[in-house]
Amino acid sequence: MKIEIKVPQLPESVSEATLLNWHKKVGEFVKREENLIDLETDKVVLELPAPENGAITEIIGKPGDVVKSGQLLAYFDTEAKAPEAAGNKAEPLAPAASTPAAATAPATSAAIPQNSEVKAMPAAAKVAADSGVNLSDVAGSGRGGRILKEDVLKNLSGSGSRLEERVPMSRLRKRVAERLLESQQTNAILTTFNEVNMKPIMDLRAKYKDIFEKKHGVKLGFMSFFVKAVIHALKQYPVLNASIDGDDIVYHGYFDIGIAVSSSRGLVVPILRNAENLTIAEIEQKIADFGKRAKEGKLELDELTGGTYSITNGGTFGSMMSTPIINPPQSAILGMHAIKERVVAENGQMVIRPMMYLAMSYDHRLIDGREAVSSLVAIKDALEDPTRLMLDI
Repeated sequence: MKIEIKVPQLPESVSEATLLNWHKKVGEFVKREENLIDLETDKVVLELPAPENGAITEIIGKPGDVVKSGQLLAYFDTEAKAPEAAGNKAEPLAPAASTPAAATAPATSAAIPQNSEVKAMPAAAKVAADSGVNLSDVAGSGRGGRILKEDVLKNLSGSGSRLEERVPMSRLRKRVAERLLESQQTNAILTTFNEVNMKPIMDLRAKYKDIFEKKHGVKLGFMSFFVKAVIHALKQYPVLNASIDGDDIVYHGYFDIGIAVSSSRGLVVPILRNAENLTIAEIEQKIADFGKRAKEGKLELDELTGGTYSITNGGTFGSMMSTPIINPPQSAILGMHAIKERVVAENGQMVIRPMMYLAMSYDHRLIDGREAVSSLVAIKDALEDPTRLMLDI
């Protein structure tokens, strides 16, 4: 039976998507639930699985097309039979010679050279063709000596070439750019700074990390303490957990904390819903899960929407200081940074302590300096005396 493959119903917050690469070709047998194509929204990449066993008979939507809910992408035959020799095939290789490129290689104005003795991945063959590189002169670092794109680029850099590559900006990157620009244009952003002595937290982690991991199946990190400290401060200064809606101020009676996570596609901010009700272990488990699924592109759309306050950790990349940008419609964001041993004064004595700079950006239209500075001090105090977090004092 011939059926239509359409774009699934997208959430209200997502009006359109961009088609990425088709994972199956016309005529190739597909098992039910195998991914046919990726659809990139401004938040996540969605997979479109095969509805039944069968094969694609015609592809309508091309990679790069912008599509909407219900739009026709392909026709699918559910009566197609599996070949006798089953098994997954590896990505086709593009050998180098003078004949036209294989159908699987990207389209290019220059012919991609082929040769039965030199095996190159399609992307590598395209770059070689565009830049005039003889693939026979390139050492392959892939499995079985296959030439990868990186091998060709390395060869070019070694020969003094000034190669440039132009690629379209991903939908996620474009949306991040739009939101950050919008934030700077619409918010009166001001940043306040402080520093925190991380020794109490580090001592606590060192004492209990093995027991914690054994019991809860996840490592005891720093972020859970920061989430707890932020909630502790927001309860004292609720305006930092509020947002502006037109001429109104919306005070949120819950704490949905966004945790900035780096992925291969860019920065995403999954939300810890009702974080005030989560234990340290539950926070660590959710953050570990967010990080894993962000790398795999498996985060769900509803996990990336909303949020009343955000935390970002540039310290994981070595940042000593930054001024984080507010994630609209939120009104404040906390920036964590690298922990460095520094000489500080303590009870009249010079001592070495593991110190971290904190930065909190806030919307000055809504939040006065007193609330912003006081809330950051409250976060600092809670972290330097983590017992306060346990006793909620």
